[in-house]
Amino acid sequence: MPSFGNLLILTIIALLAPLLLGLAPRLRIPSVVLEIVAGVIVGPSVLGLVRMDQAVQVVALLGLAFLLFLAGLEVDFHRLRGPLLRVALIGYGVSLAIGVAVGFSFGAAGWVRDPMLIAVALSATSLGLVVPVLKDAGRADQAMGQTTITASSVADFAAVVLLSLLFSTSGGSTGGRLVSLIVFVAFVAAIGMAVALAGRSMRLGDLFLRLQDTTAEIRVRAAVVLLVAFVVLAEGFGLESILGAFLAGAVVGLVDRDSATHPHFRTKLEAIGYGFVIPVFFVASGVQLDLGGLIATPSALLRVPLFLLALLLVRGAPALLYQRSLGTRSSVAAGLLQATSLPFLVAATQIGVALGLMTPVTAAALICAGLLSVLLFPAAALALLRKRVSSERRGGTAETT
Repeated sequence: MPSFGNLLILTIIALLAPLLLGLAPRLRIPSVVLEIVAGVIVGPSVLGLVRMDQAVQVVALLGLAFLLFLAGLEVDFHRLRGPLLRVALIGYGVSLAIGVAVGFSFGAAGWVRDPMLIAVALSATSLGLVVPVLKDAGRADQAMGQTTITASSVADFAAVVLLSLLFSTSGGSTGGRLVSLIVFVAFVAAIGMAVALAGRSMRLGDLFLRLQDTTAEIRVRAAVVLLVAFVVLAEGFGLESILGAFLAGAVVGLVDRDSATHPHFRTKLEAIGYGFVIPVFFVASGVQLDLGGLIATPSALLRVPLFLLALLLVRGAPALLYQRSLGTRSSVAAGLLQATSLPFLVAATQIGVALGLMTPVTAAALICAGLLSVLLFPAAALALLRKRVSSERRGGTAETT
């Protein structure tokens, strides 16, 4: 029987991290950063108190799936249209172009075997981290917030698809995976339509309404079935499980637009994810981080600021496209938020290490750069937005052009 001793330590860390941050409200550090750092401390790199046994691996895998599921749930496809979508697509194309150039540079230095892996890894934005920042700043429904959210949604979706298409651990050719992807998306669309049609049934709707807030938690169970089914389906087609998890969240978000009859549904899903499996995934990611190898080699440690700069270039530079509509200060703030990335970097580096396309040391440097982006970029963006509000209140110009 598997032991739960290591999992116990990880869940204790998951409990203590937000409590410690709650006791020190001036430390505006996302809980995920503290969870990964704590994982490094209890892992083999420092204290060696925790190892990745079967129980931890299973829960961490569920955490990754739920993280991508909730990321897909955040994508509002009904807003992905018109000029905003066009600018977001152009911006992502610019990101990939810069990312490929950066990837070739890092490949020439011997840090990664496939430059495209770095390009895709750096091209994503942590939508789940960006949206709360914009909401707290009161900008989510304004032009700057909508532009940033749209661009981040496109980046998240495209990066997940490209990672699964180009770098699947199941093997096979890219052409074969492309065919599998098309068939898989067709299956997803068919299932999504079936779910949407089922939702229009008054009898089924009344049944769900009666069971949704009982111990049956029927809506949550249905969402979990969809998540697991899409993950299994993606793996069956030779694609990455993260694509199935992301699309499951996207389908739930598409068919569940009206939450008037079940206002607590998404809160319950977030409770499962952020209350248990997702923090375990992040702590486990810290346990697996090769910090010792990173510190032991000064040249390897130098990769961290270079990867951080690469993040800023790849995702921040396309925000220059917003300058005409948003102004300089808001565009810079949007660029900083777009350059904030961590969960996808963790997933991408795990796949890269499994495929032998990057060393554990390079993966650790990339994750450390992601940690720094979460710490630095949103804070800098908020500072810029506060300055704009201050200048508006003083009756001055809001933007410097």
